[in-house]
This record gives sequence, C-alpha cells and structure tokens, in this order.
Amino acid sequence: MIERHIFENYIRDYLGMNPRQVDYCPNGLQIEGVSSIHKIVTGVTASLALIDQAIELGAQALLVHHGLFWQKDPYEIIGYRKKRIEQAIKADLNIFGYHLPLDAHAEVGNNVQLAKKLDLVFDRHWAIDPSFPTLGWIGQTATEITINDLTKIIHNKLGRAPLFIPSDSMSPDLNTKKIIKIAICTGAAQKFITDVPNDVDVFITGEASESSTHLARELGVHFYAAGHHATERYGIQALGEHLSAHFGLEHVFVDIDNPV
Repeated sequence: MIERHIFENYIRDYLGMNPRQVDYCPNGLQIEGVSSIHKIVTGVTASLALIDQAIELGAQALLVHHGLFWQKDPYEIIGYRKKRIEQAIKADLNIFGYHLPLDAHAEVGNNVQLAKKLDLVFDRHWAIDPSFPTLGWIGQTATEITINDLTKIIHNKLGRAPLFIPSDSMSPDLNTKKIIKIAICTGAAQKFITDVPNDVDVFITGEASESSTHLARELGVHFYAAGHHATERYGIQALGEHLSAHFGLEHVFVDIDNPV
C-alpha cells in the first residue's frame, strides 16, 4: 500500500515532468480518490468502459495515457464527460493521466516500448518537440529485412494490419530493397512525417491524414499508420508494471478494444 501523494510525486519525478513542458492536457492526478493505494489498473484511454472495469476490479487508482481533460474541451461537465467523472467520484477512484511525458520516456515510453515490441535497435532520439527532446525514436532492425517483412512483423506483433503507404507508388520494390532506418512517433503524429531525417526509410505512427499519402511519396518515406490505440498500449502498461514492482502494488492492464 502507498499513500497517493507519494505515488503521484514518484511518477512525476520518474517521468521527468516539469511545469515548463507544454502539452495538450494536464498531466498527473485528474480525479482525486482515496488516499491509500494498493491496486492499480492501467489502460490507454479514460473511457467509461475502462473506468467501470477499474471499479469492478477493486482498484484505487486508474492510470491512463489519454486522460479526461483536453485543451479544447468545453468547460461544461455534461453528457459523456459527466458520466465518466461521476462514476470515478462515486467510487472514490483516483484517475491519473500521462500524455507526452509518457510518450517521450526513455524506459517506459510509448515510442521505446513499441520499438521493443517490434524488436528494433535504438540509434538516436528525434527532437520533434523542444519540451520533449526524446519524444521521437529512430533505430533499425536487428537483421536486414524488407518492407514486406516489416509489414508482416507489425501485423503479427500488434494484432492488426497497418495502413501502409509506399514511398514510390510506381515501383515500390518492397520485396528486395532493405530497410536502413526507422522513425517512430506513436499516436496521432502523422504531421511529423515532414520532419523525418534524410537517412530514415520508414516512419511508423498511429494515424494517417489525407495528406499522408502525398507526403510519403514526395518525401520518399514509407509510411505506416499502425493504429493510435494499437501503438500506445505498451507505454502505460510498462509504467504500471514498473510501479507495481517499485511499490509492491497489484497491477492489472485492461485493453479496451479500439480499431482506430
């Protein structure tokens, strides 16, 4: 068992959070519940289904990557937002949300955890955001593989077929040309394709936009949209495992299915 304030302060320090970091949402404790924690549930998004699961499992704390509050949200607590918050407060459930600090972390971050899942070898960080210099990840495969090999690996490891856009629609050469460097930024990071370094062959993210096809072809970068949810399951799960080991807490990761 651990007191909430000790738990919260440890996560803040472990993730290297500071007030100067700019994010799209608040990070840390978002709903205050009981003061003592002995069981935690982790999941990607603080949906009503996940909150209900955490309550049913008897957790005192729910940790998510996508929390309850975002910059452009309305101030009114009505509709689905009321239902989520009401359920948590009624159950005295603590809800913690960690967005970009979790994406960027060098050990439990979404990018490094996805790279590990795909058996990639680290080369360097990719400084996409000045507030989070380790946000992007660049590496390579342990052995030489082709684009078709990588597509199969992503499909098998993540359990879903990725959207793939080749860099050259006329002569893709996907079965012979070897991959050299791969860049990763999970979630909705498709806009960062324009910042991919020149030595990178492949960019893996979660989502795609209409412009992604044209940019992939014009920039000469193979593009994968492997699923926002699918690419961001592993960071929050790794954080939960770390906290469980550090504090001796029971931990359950709950994966609410999401095809996006």
